[in-house]
Amino acid sequence: MTLLKIIVASLVACVLALPAWAGVKIEEVTSPGGITAWLVEDHAIPFSALELRFRGGTSLDAPGKRGAVHLMAGLLEEGSGDLRAQDYARALETLAAEFSYDADKDSVSVSARFLTENREDAVALLRQTLFEPRFDQDALDRVRAQVLAGLRSDAKNPNTIAGEAFSRMAYGDHPYASDGKGTLESVSALSRQDIFDAYEAVFARDRLYVSAVGDITAEELGVLLDELLGALPAEGGPIPGPAEVSITGGITVVDFDTPQSVALFGQKGIKREDPDFFTAYVMNQILGGGSFETRLMTEVREKRGLTYGVYSYLVPRDLAAVYMGSVASANSKMAEAVEVIRNEWRRMAEKGVTEKELRDAQTYLTGAYPLRFDGNGRIAAILAGMQMDHLPISYVETRNDRINAVTLEDVNRFAAEFLDPDGLHFAIAGRPEGLDSTN
Repeated sequence: MTLLKIIVASLVACVLALPAWAGVKIEEVTSPGGITAWLVEDHAIPFSALELRFRGGTSLDAPGKRGAVHLMAGLLEEGSGDLRAQDYARALETLAAEFSYDADKDSVSVSARFLTENREDAVALLRQTLFEPRFDQDALDRVRAQVLAGLRSDAKNPNTIAGEAFSRMAYGDHPYASDGKGTLESVSALSRQDIFDAYEAVFARDRLYVSAVGDITAEELGVLLDELLGALPAEGGPIPGPAEVSITGGITVVDFDTPQSVALFGQKGIKREDPDFFTAYVMNQILGGGSFETRLMTEVREKRGLTYGVYSYLVPRDLAAVYMGSVASANSKMAEAVEVIRNEWRRMAEKGVTEKELRDAQTYLTGAYPLRFDGNGRIAAILAGMQMDHLPISYVETRNDRINAVTLEDVNRFAAEFLDPDGLHFAIAGRPEGLDSTN
């Protein structure tokens, strides 16, 4: 456990009984320099979390440079300014601060946590990280080796294999079609200049979202924003256009020697801003969302014992939307699992859901939501995500009302229009008996 975690754990022990939900009062702050952030001010403990998101993510990789943004994000903690990697790590430890960096298909995230007494020095170090990255060749070679090791491991992972097959089928030649971590060939060929190019594509004000939670006032945050981010260039690299989702019904089998096949399945999805999104969200909870009471869990696991778990989930990314699910089953049982899943897709489309299923889903979704707000870092991440999804600042207060406003007629109408059992495609890694690729 790091020093910051030890300190924070002791500080929060006295306030754990307080519901995190009750403290989420969001304020929009605009710095003197025009940078906007969302703030939840909480002075219960002398500690703050800061979340930065830059839209674009690994989709910003230049042609032929797949994996550059992911590798660049991994190198940000390997030194900056006059601090090489080990000195940088010591500086963080001395400040009892934590910085972390991540890249996904749609964003690069920078998460910072620091004590109030060290805020000024922590922010100065974070600024140095963002504006003076070293990207030393030895660090590049070391982190590249770690990425390559992960890619070799992924090549033996049926979940990854099935996911890559589904993405290629669904997204064609769009960046979404390939792993943002790159390939063995593309990552091996990346140069130090490629990393600097990826850095320049990502970090810009035209794609920036900021949130802060903790022991900081609006005035203090405004000053911090300008000090930390005021020197960002106005624009970054061009974000790709929307992906044309090309899912058609059928099966893709990728031969892989394993006793248990893994399948990712899906159809065309629904965008986050669609008026029916909350209806889709509730419908999905009934069909295959994150509990043991869903139809898929009941029919595939409980009644037939075909799997330990089967799930469905909405994937409304920035540039494309799909509706997906996952299941793992013995090779001898996967064909039956596929048939049952497709039948449940069809049954809900044709016969809808019951009033009890609707109420149970709404109770689960509204009851689980406050549990997400369990710490400054988690709340800061939620606020940044809300901004990226163009949600209003009142969303935290109104979200459960929107869930409860969904009617039985809404769900049954939407299920009939949206669910496409014949368009459902299964990408399977393994040797499933009785199943062959249909395309």
